[in-house]
Amino acid sequence: MHIVHVFAHVKPDQVEAFRQATIVNAQTSCQTEAGVVRFDVLQQQDDPTRFCLVEVYRTAEDAGLHKQTSHYKLWRDTVATMMAQPRSSLSFTNIFPEDRQWHPKQQPLATIAPSRRKAKGVSPVRPQ
Repeated sequence: MHIVHVFAHVKPDQVEAFRQATIVNAQTSCQTEAGVVRFDVLQQQDDPTRFCLVEVYRTAEDAGLHKQTSHYKLWRDTVATMMAQPRSSLSFTNIFPEDRQWHPKQQPLATIAPSRRKAKGVSPVRPQ
């Protein structure tokens, strides 16, 4: 697995717009890219202007292919003016669990109809 952590510091008045654009990019990546294993969007608890995107790809080549997609390019261009400072990233190699133990892509909660959430035993996430 090839894992990338992308760090973003967003202008305070752009937090919600960044969140929405990033969620769309993450969902589209999971739904359309075979090389994407997981794509998490995290927001720092003590500073809501800071985000970490945890992108898990099968290979480093898959990470490169992600940056060639139209949805990534749209996201990149959309959020460019929202940044308080340039994004940075770190790349990691998976150690544990072993690559073969990673679960297949999970359907994002937002795409599961409320009536099916109960059947799947999934509770909606409530804002704090």
